[in-house]
Amino acid sequence: MSIDAATVKKVASLARIREPEDRLEPLAVELSGILRWIEQLAEVDTEGVEPMTSAVHAKLPMREDEVTDGGYPERVLANAPRQDKGFFVVPKVVE
Repeated sequence: MSIDAATVKKVASLARIREPEDRLEPLAVELSGILRWIEQLAEVDTEGVEPMTSAVHAKLPMREDEVTDGGYPERVLANAPRQDKGFFVVPKVVE
């Protein structure tokens, strides 16, 4: 499949991308090369090849829920510019 400058101009217009006229032909060549590469990928025989990963078949590792003391809040709060009763104090951002 080959793309010409007119097609690039139309697609750029639809995508609301402003491209100068002198860039349309180089973009057409570049996009045509990408489409040729995709056509090559379509010719690869993948019959019998299992997918390497899939969200459907993969299971997340589970761990036991353990109640902890939350770490060391005094160490975390030691870096806070301001703190009050074990919490960070930050400026109000919503009126």
